Amino acid sequence: MRLLLVRHGESVCAVGGIVGGAIGCTGLTERGLDQARALRDRLEFEGFRADALYASTLPRARQTADTIAPALGLDVRVDAELCEFIPGEIDGTRWEDFEGFDVVAFPERPLSAGGESLVVFRKRVRSLLDRLAGEHAGETVVAVCHGGVVWSSLYQLFGMAEGTISADVDYTSITEWRKDDRWHLVRFNDVAHLMSSNLLVS
Repeated sequence: MRLLLVRHGESVCAVGGIVGGAIGCTGLTERGLDQARALRDRLEFEGFRADALYASTLPRARQTADTIAPALGLDVRVDAELCEFIPGEIDGTRWEDFEGFDVVAFPERPLSAGGESLVVFRKRVRSLLDRLAGEHAGETVVAVCHGGVVWSSLYQLFGMAEGTISADVDYTSITEWRKDDRWHLVRFNDVAHLMSSNLLVS
């Protein structure tokens, strides 16, 4: 099984400093759409084929998936487990107004009331990875998700302690896993489709 985790394009909420859960996410910026189009063109040029295309329920991921879908010839399957860390009651507010805390130091504390804790989020992502591997054995799956999901896949599948690594997960980057008797990281943060333009913005 091949699993390609694709981060969405640049979002309006990220540029505006808005907490982008189900309330705060209003989709992609024009640059984000251009990034998604660049990925679509790359997939089409490479003749890439997949068996399934998934997206999180958040508009920025769904728009990205809808943009690349024609290159794959697939309909988008929406899956809530691909969503970013659920923020809770701060959703839609400005990050600068949020009195944050170290989520690694307090992994069982929800980000805000009604939101997820780091522990709950990591368990959700691991459950998602295992489910997709079970449902799509021998197939290739593209899943448009979020930076937190990509990061969580690294921690979960490598069994690393939180905070032990640091690297960029760029917009519309590809992180590819292969699953047989165990998980193998094939590539991380592949943004070759953005390198010949001014679209590479983390």
